[in-house]
Amino acid sequence: MAKLTFKSKLPDLPTSIFTTMSQMAKTENALNLSQGFPDFPPDPELVQCVQQAMQKDYHQYAPLGGIFPLREQIAEKIERCYGSSYHPQKEITVTVGATQAIFTAISAFVYPGDEVIVLKPAYDCYEPTIVANGGIPVLIQMEGKEHGVNWDEVARCINHKTRMIVINTPHNPSGRVFSREEMLRLENLLRDTDILVVSDEVYEHLVFDGLQHESASRFPDLASRSLVCASFGKTFHVTGWKMGYCAAPEYLMAEFQKIHEFAVFCVNHPLQHALTAYLKNPEHYLGLGKFFEEKRNLFLRGIENSRFRFIPTQGTYFQLLDYSEISEESDIHIAERLTREHGIASIPISVFNKKQLDNHQLRFCFAKKDETLNKAIEILNTI
Repeated sequence: MAKLTFKSKLPDLPTSIFTTMSQMAKTENALNLSQGFPDFPPDPELVQCVQQAMQKDYHQYAPLGGIFPLREQIAEKIERCYGSSYHPQKEITVTVGATQAIFTAISAFVYPGDEVIVLKPAYDCYEPTIVANGGIPVLIQMEGKEHGVNWDEVARCINHKTRMIVINTPHNPSGRVFSREEMLRLENLLRDTDILVVSDEVYEHLVFDGLQHESASRFPDLASRSLVCASFGKTFHVTGWKMGYCAAPEYLMAEFQKIHEFAVFCVNHPLQHALTAYLKNPEHYLGLGKFFEEKRNLFLRGIENSRFRFIPTQGTYFQLLDYSEISEESDIHIAERLTREHGIASIPISVFNKKQLDNHQLRFCFAKKDETLNKAIEILNTI
């Protein structure tokens, strides 16, 4: 057979660290606190909603943007949480998870040669999508072990080629929540420009210690230029369902849907009806912060006398642990060693950083059953 020659759009794309560590965890029969998914089932009420939807005639294509009742519920949720109004029909699209929403948002607006600012460490789907569309990622390293944003550096990176900035709050992997002051600073930086914002807000309901999630949709000028991407999978412990949405002003959503139509056209029809029914009770998402804060506290109380150091995560279901007092190894090496020798898998943070900056921090997922967390605590206390 002939082997054709071609130029890869992503020639240097490595195997995902999530795949690598999860495979290692499976091979070594280790506790998997690496990849971000729960090991407990979703709410039985949500499963019942799915079962009921499956019994009805929802087995053919859904509308391109999603069924209107679900988009209506999403709009009500956004207004309830952030005081922001989106038209259900014109400004909300149901997507195949947040990753597809992010891919579509970037693909709809980034042209070859456009620059897109990305704050590092960053979730690993942003840069490949930018590059695949001919864009140029402009990487800005968040500072120190607390991952502060140098907004002066962001300002210096803005120029006539800047098409977009991608933000993520609550932030994965650091777990920090952007403050109101930071969002206002971003809003002021972008005012009077044509720069768009892709705001990855998949952990919007997982915020702790009385803090508030500052959605881009809260701030009028930011909202006017933002495509806000969110995830039902992360919110409702059903990551395998791949259900999410994007909210944006009509003039942006019209372009978003042009790409969405030919990428997926529409999203799982019966699950849309199930989520519509489930969202009618706001407590199903408003109570999640307390639920995960208790899991974070269980995990951190258990290891407070260990050799790991930490700053309690402000949001998400990830906790960074600093192993500086344990070893001078690279975070990649120690993550692999802890998996092989101690039976616990985590994610090294350097793979998400600019130039693989290594702050000697590992990311652990605490979206786990208490039994799993207690086993992890026992292991970590022996290291």
